[in-house]
Amino acid sequence: MDNQVARKIEKFFSKYPVKIYKKGQILIYRGEEPQAIYNIVSGRVKQYDVSDEGRSVIVNIYKPPNFFPMQWAITHKKNSYFFESLTSVQIRQAPPEEVVAFLKDNTDVLYNLLSRVYTGMEGLLRRMAHLMVSKANIRVLYELVTECKRFARKQKDGSFVIPMHSYELADVAGLSRETVSRELVKLKNEGLIEINRRNIIIKDLSALEKMLAQHL
Repeated sequence: MDNQVARKIEKFFSKYPVKIYKKGQILIYRGEEPQAIYNIVSGRVKQYDVSDEGRSVIVNIYKPPNFFPMQWAITHKKNSYFFESLTSVQIRQAPPEEVVAFLKDNTDVLYNLLSRVYTGMEGLLRRMAHLMVSKANIRVLYELVTECKRFARKQKDGSFVIPMHSYELADVAGLSRETVSRELVKLKNEGLIEINRRNIIIKDLSALEKMLAQHL
């Protein structure tokens, strides 16, 4: 995100007090009419649905300085998703009508929001394509590469640390936890990743990208 846009967002939301939510707290329930627009100061929030089989399916993950749920604020359509804190988060809440007015008055922020929406749509479309035709190993590879580029912290040794559990990866990929665990063990045995209680560590991102490219 452009630094100037980020500063504008921070300045606008700084008028509102910070609220703290613990990891695992639901900020907005599916079917509930939100009372505000949430701006993330720190931490991460997942947007997800629950399938008929009771499985969580993550459709988006928000990080600072993202704000949501803008689809509801703009279209006034019923909210169809849960929003839950993936980590401990600090949140500022602003009245939706004031956020919409802010966007109308700041076209650069609105443009940035639209660009992120279209980027997210592209990611969702590609994910849908993989869900329909790809095998489990390719779906896991795709999500690993995607999450690495979005959220990973690059280390001095060239590896990347993704702050994600294997079960969260399963929710994103739309696969069972057992299936994802098997695929991750295979990649670990090949020396491409490491797994601990809190993170997935990508040891060779270029190798994963090459493996994925062979199947696209």
